[in-house]
Amino acid sequence: MQERIQKIMANMGIASRRKAEEMIAEGRVFVNGHPAELGMKADPERDFIKVDGKRLVNPEPKVYFAFHKPREVVSTLEDPEGRKTVKEFFKKVKWRVYPVGRLDYHSEGLLLVTNDGEFANLVLHPSKKISKTYEVKVEGVLAEEEMEKLRTGIRLEEGVTRPAKVKPLRKTQANSWVEITIQEGKKRQIRRMMDRVGHPVIKLKRTSIGGIKLGVLPPGQYRPLEIAEVEHIRKESGAASKRQKIAGKR
Repeated sequence: MQERIQKIMANMGIASRRKAEEMIAEGRVFVNGHPAELGMKADPERDFIKVDGKRLVNPEPKVYFAFHKPREVVSTLEDPEGRKTVKEFFKKVKWRVYPVGRLDYHSEGLLLVTNDGEFANLVLHPSKKISKTYEVKVEGVLAEEEMEKLRTGIRLEEGVTRPAKVKPLRKTQANSWVEITIQEGKKRQIRRMMDRVGHPVIKLKRTSIGGIKLGVLPPGQYRPLEIAEVEHIRKESGAASKRQKIAGKR
């Protein structure tokens, strides 16, 4: 699609529109080998645009997905053991995307998938304290003192966990479901915490990351994140909001 040269330059982060107009007037911008003129239009996908001798390359748009990882799927792009990976569910996505963090092989639930490394770091870095919520089926029924241990912090091999939010959900004949929210992501953390209080995990499902909900998304399916959801993660992490091109969103 054709757009004014100064708008193309602004969209690519080269300069503001006003500054871009100045650069065009100064003869620093060429389109298909010819000096650009104010008001000229071009297609960044088809036309050869140079600024100060360097070609402008249209950046790959940032894409963000909420994915319901099924059980017995590896949260990586490749697996040396030949197990099914997240990559197999995103074959129709034309950009190279990757999962943000991991959800263990036997667990299911929300996994964020993107090509935005900065966004992934906001979600994963412990200092950002992005919350993750799980529904967990455990053996037996947690006593109040056991839930209080989880709320205070559990000592694992690498140190004491941050305080968790714990809420009982429902009971079955011999087992129970609890909701637990943490702000870190140690390897198999929920399972190890429950082992420490004597209630091994039977099933584990992640339902939320930083306010982004799994909702009714079926296992094996994904949906694009809304711009508001991406910005919410930035706000929760304390990062400044950024205007950027998000594929399929305006």
